[in-house]
Amino acid sequence: MLRARNIFIVGPMGAGKSTVGRQLAEALSYTFKDSDHEIQRRTGVDIPTIFEFEGEAGFRARERQVIEELVAEERIVLATGGGAVLNPENRRDLSARGVVIYLHCSPEQQYARTARDRNRPLLETEDPLERLRAIMAEREPLYRQVADLVVSTEKRGTSSVVKEICRRLESEDI
Repeated sequence: MLRARNIFIVGPMGAGKSTVGRQLAEALSYTFKDSDHEIQRRTGVDIPTIFEFEGEAGFRARERQVIEELVAEERIVLATGGGAVLNPENRRDLSARGVVIYLHCSPEQQYARTARDRNRPLLETEDPLERLRAIMAEREPLYRQVADLVVSTEKRGTSSVVKEICRRLESEDI
């Protein structure tokens, strides 16, 4: 029997947070939420538009508000945005209100998964792979700091990752 009242998924863009989160929620009979989608629903615009008009700081303020509200819910699987861990209040709330799973994959894998995605404002640069490496160097210590479980998605299918998470939640009595 799963004791975790909530499961929060952190990790870099392209790690599979939304895809894994959706299937994990289904497997556990939890409700799936995605902080980026919630921000888009509330504002009525996509994330690149928010970045264009409000900058990253404006987006992060909206992200903070959404995460603060969502972590108060019960029996949810929440896929957070890749940069959600940058805010110490987000890290505190995620750790205090549920089990945090860090989905890890290399910058090269991220690049392969996001290369054609035009909804990634942080990758609008001449060398997106180098940008992914820099982002990972900054954020990986924060992902690991907040994580109760670390699960690799490197060259793995979604169902394999979901099965591993379910097995580990059960075997580690989380």
